[in-house]
Amino acid sequence: MFGFGTEYEGLAFWLPLVWAGLIAIAVAMYVIVDGFDLGVGILFRSARDENWRDRMMFSVAPIWDGNETWLVLGGGGLLAVFHIAYAILMPALYVPVIAMLIALIFRGVAFEFRFKSNRSKFLWDNAFHYGSLVATFAQGMVLGAFVQGFSHDGRQFTGGTLDFFTPFSVLTGIGLICGYGLLGATWCVMKTTGELEIWARRMSLRFLVATLVAMVLVSLWVPFLGREIEARWFSWPNIAFLAPIPLVTAFVAYRLYRDLEFGYHRRPFFLAIGLFLLGYLGLGVSLFPYIVPPALTVWQASNTVSSQLFALVGFAIVMPVTFAYTAYAYYVFRGKVAEEVQSGGYGYH
Repeated sequence: MFGFGTEYEGLAFWLPLVWAGLIAIAVAMYVIVDGFDLGVGILFRSARDENWRDRMMFSVAPIWDGNETWLVLGGGGLLAVFHIAYAILMPALYVPVIAMLIALIFRGVAFEFRFKSNRSKFLWDNAFHYGSLVATFAQGMVLGAFVQGFSHDGRQFTGGTLDFFTPFSVLTGIGLICGYGLLGATWCVMKTTGELEIWARRMSLRFLVATLVAMVLVSLWVPFLGREIEARWFSWPNIAFLAPIPLVTAFVAYRLYRDLEFGYHRRPFFLAIGLFLLGYLGLGVSLFPYIVPPALTVWQASNTVSSQLFALVGFAIVMPVTFAYTAYAYYVFRGKVAEEVQSGGYGYH
C-alpha cells in the first residue's frame, strides 16, 4: 500500500526499537525530575521547623508541575504505539496507578493551598508528605509487578486484580522510597544553605545506605524471577560484558559518599542521578526486548508502521520542546533558596 517493499520490513523492525528507546527516555526523565520532587516530599515531615519546610517546598515549587509532563509523554507514547501492551498493563496495574494519581493530586493541591492557609497548614503539610510517599510506593510496586511479568491471553490480561501485590513488589516500593529520598536529600544539599543543608547531607548519607541495600536485595532477587534473566546475567560471555554495570554502580556510590563528606554542593545530586540511571540500565538489560514480560516483545506489541510513523512526527516536535522547556525552567530558577523566604515569592539567590 505504501510501496515500502523491503524498506517496509526494515521499518517494521527498527521503528519499535526507536519507540522503545523514546519511551524509555521519557520514563527515565520522569524518574529523575519528579523523583527528587517526590523525595523532597518524603523528607518533608522530618524537617525541623516551618522555615525548613518552606524552603524545601520553595526549591521545587517553580518546576514541579512541568516535571510530570514526562509521565504524560511516556504513557501517551505507550498508548499510541504499543496499544496491545497498554491493554494488558493497565488492567493489571489499575490499583497502584489510581493510587499514584490520587496521591499526585493531593500533592498538587498542597502546593497551592499551603502558602495561603494558616490554621490548616498542617493538613497540607501532611497532604504533601503522604501524597509523595504513597505516589512513590505505588510507582515502586508498578516497577516490581512489571519485572515479575503478567499473565495474558493474546491482548487480554488474565490475572487477578491484586497480582501486583507480592513480597517482591513491596520490596521495590520500599526501595524506590529510599531512592527518591536520596534524590530529594541531595537536591536539598544543592539548593539550600546553613543548617538545612547540613541536615540534608546527613539524610543523604542515610538514604544512600538504604538505597544501596535495596539495590543489592533487588539485584539478588531478580535473576530468580525467571531463568532467562538468570542466564542473561550469569552465563558466559554475558557476565564479562555486564560486569562493568555493578562495578560502575559501586564506584558511583563511593564517589557520592565521599562528595557528601567533602562538602560538595552540586555533584552529589548528579551522582545520585547516575546511580538511578545505572539501576535503570540494569533493569533494561534484564527485560529487553519484552514490553510485557515474560513473553510479549516490542515487535509483537507494536502498532502498524504507518501508525508509528504518524506518532513519531508528533513526538519529534513535542519531545525536544519538552527538553527545552525543562532546561529553561531549571536555568531560570538556578541557585540556592534564600534562608528567609516570603509567601508569594520563590526567594532564590
